[in-house]
Amino acid sequence: MTLRTRHWDRLGNGGLTFTELGFGTAPLGNLYRAISDAEAEAILDQAWEGGVRYFDTAPLYGLGLSETRLNRFLRGKPRDDYVLSTKVGRLLRATTPDKRDGFGKWFDVPSRNEVYDYGYDAVFRSLEFSLERLGVDRVDILYVHDLDIFNHGTQAALDARLAAFMEGGYRALVDLRDQGVIRAFGGGINEWQPCQWLAERGDFDLFLLAGRYTLLEQEALDSFLPLCQARGIGIVVGGPYNSGILATGARDGAFYNYDPAPQAILDKVAAIEAVCAAYDVRLVDAAFQFPLRHPAVVSMIPGGQGVAEMTSNLAAAAAEVPPALWQALKDKGLMRADAPTE
Repeated sequence: MTLRTRHWDRLGNGGLTFTELGFGTAPLGNLYRAISDAEAEAILDQAWEGGVRYFDTAPLYGLGLSETRLNRFLRGKPRDDYVLSTKVGRLLRATTPDKRDGFGKWFDVPSRNEVYDYGYDAVFRSLEFSLERLGVDRVDILYVHDLDIFNHGTQAALDARLAAFMEGGYRALVDLRDQGVIRAFGGGINEWQPCQWLAERGDFDLFLLAGRYTLLEQEALDSFLPLCQARGIGIVVGGPYNSGILATGARDGAFYNYDPAPQAILDKVAAIEAVCAAYDVRLVDAAFQFPLRHPAVVSMIPGGQGVAEMTSNLAAAAAEVPPALWQALKDKGLMRADAPTE
């Protein structure tokens, strides 16, 4: 199977070619439940056979486990055949099993503590550790990870982290790009506002924006996405199903933003679902295809913790959505009128 691709070349150096469907590997880090090495390999094999050639990981995912699982999978595959991104901003420190981080979130993972460090030297150390875990000689993209209120708790705490990053880690990323060690850098962040703050102050290439430009949320159209479009900044959309509800539909127990969905969200999703049904389109297909209508978007990386989910994602990537469906959603006030849908 051949997936559609998008070429990004902001810097005029040949750029990178992304498959519209990428693979976000947090689930390979045993996110919320443990999966075996064999299961992880089966999902990755299916993705590769389906044409996926963009893989995103991070030290955080399974406290190193996601990167080490990619190691075995990528071994022997020609390095120029895929795009690989990982993240900086946390270093992992060995500890005893009872004191490790991530209980209740990461299962059956190495005993490590996360240490936030957005400094200059920490970027080089983080990259070196990631290259060892991944078993590759280079990564294409480094994202600074989780510079958002969701992770740091308050605006004041985030402001301090942003300042530390711009003073140190940002300079390291520029140096790595200038030296040709990486092809591009950006931010992997859960909120569009810090992405915009960074884009206004630095020379960023790409942002991996998690859950903030979806069928349910289009606030980023106000200022952030137009800024990216003007500057040639690419957007990788993570969490296009808003933690699952846009894949499962408005059923009992559906998740939105990592928590059980509130009634207002359930009602809106049910209304979107009804429009999709009228056009004989799966909700998950519309949820996948909608962000791709924006010209800044280069790839979608929904989660997939099983072969069935990967099968669904591959189908969504190949889906054709009639333009009349987007117009119907706009007419019913379920989508912003200015959202690109061509």
